[in-house]
Amino acid sequence: MSQPSTPDLDPVSSAENTSPTSADKTSPTISTEPSPSYVKLAMRNMVKKGGQSVKHFLLTSFGLLALLVGLSYLTR
Repeated sequence: MSQPSTPDLDPVSSAENTSPTSADKTSPTISTEPSPSYVKLAMRNMVKKGGQSVKHFLLTSFGLLALLVGLSYLTR
């Protein structure tokens, strides 16, 4: 004896249930916040990595300063 199929197991019905409806759009569980900006993600990443970011910042600053001093020496 076979059991009657339920709508939850029917692939067509389950696909229809996953599409957003007007009732879903007004649901308070759906967040309407925009995705985080690039700057916010970069700052979060810097906080996670800690000392590595500071080391890279100092190396970049020193390299840029050395480049500017070297160019000013060559063009005097």
